Amino acid sequence: MTTRNSPVAVVSSRGAQRLREGKVWVYRSDTVELPERPGLYPVLDVRERTLGWALVNAASEISVRLLTRGEESADEQLITARLDAALAYRSSLKLSADAHRLVHAEADGLPGLVVDRYGDVLVVQNGTAALEPYLGVIVDALVRRLQPRGVLARHEGRVRTLEGLESGTYTLYGEVPDKLTVHEPSARGEVKYLVDPYRGQKTGAFLDQRENRLLLGQYAWGQALDVFSYHGSFGLHLAGQAEHVELIDASAPALARARENMELNGFGNVTYSEANAFDRLRELKREGGVYGAISLDPPALAKLKKDLPNAYRAYKELNLRALRLLDVGGVLGTTSCSFHVSESEFYGMLQDAAADAGVRVRVLARRGQAMDHPELLGVAETRYLKFALVQRLG
Repeated sequence: MTTRNSPVAVVSSRGAQRLREGKVWVYRSDTVELPERPGLYPVLDVRERTLGWALVNAASEISVRLLTRGEESADEQLITARLDAALAYRSSLKLSADAHRLVHAEADGLPGLVVDRYGDVLVVQNGTAALEPYLGVIVDALVRRLQPRGVLARHEGRVRTLEGLESGTYTLYGEVPDKLTVHEPSARGEVKYLVDPYRGQKTGAFLDQRENRLLLGQYAWGQALDVFSYHGSFGLHLAGQAEHVELIDASAPALARARENMELNGFGNVTYSEANAFDRLRELKREGGVYGAISLDPPALAKLKKDLPNAYRAYKELNLRALRLLDVGGVLGTTSCSFHVSESEFYGMLQDAAADAGVRVRVLARRGQAMDHPELLGVAETRYLKFALVQRLG
């Protein structure tokens, strides 16, 4: 039993049941009493029994993010111990890429905290107000253990607003250049690409698709397409194996960076199409295009649950058009990063698209995010990426 001479969080019976079932989040609607200030606090049920310690923020819709269970307390030492465990796990993966995730929020027991490595630079994002006072401790620990050239804060996005936190991008330690060159394994050895840690998507690049890019590249042949190419991350792996690859994106600046990345690797077998992906796929079909490999990596089309019907139609349309362009024996690497699109819905959509396209398709691989972005059981949001590698049979 925890004494009440200090602030605590008290959750309702339903909130307590969620925690006992292995969940780690309690929403504000399932709380009874919350401290005024964000921070680390004991969590009690309505009968005053201690359920654990949590990061608590009364201003957030997710008011309680559990760190420990039972009587184990949470403090600065626990946070640094969780950080050490996260770094040890990444070390155990023996990654050959020098750009990867070091801390993956709830899945590493540090809710809301993301730390990504780009060579000798680290980028930190925090989306939890209760963890904000400990960022100095976290950065000091990262510097001592990894000796980076610099550490950058990318504190931005809707999550920080919801937590009542200010946004901003600024250096936390050392120096961080505007442009970095990093490497990842490919079917031909490795590819290099440029990262803008200040302005690039997420913390600078899409690291969660690294293993899927490698897989698709291993199957690529003939003519290839990288649809929603952004900076050409999938296209780099296609260009190394295919005769020719076309990158399609609606953003001219994104294609300009993709061109830089292709030139950095010496790939001249690439063309760039600034276009709406739906329209361009339609054009390519009219032109009689036939492809041995296609990457389809759209942005999140269902950011909210209410977006699902429209998102389903858009995903189906994209995949239907891609499947119609595939040669027999050709492969499609197709993705959804929308958490609200479940895995069963994603594969149901693929089945419907194949049926409407009039093609037979087999699944070569069902994947999610890379291993340095682990999933935590009980927190479905940590399993957000769906990637299928499929092959047209006829």
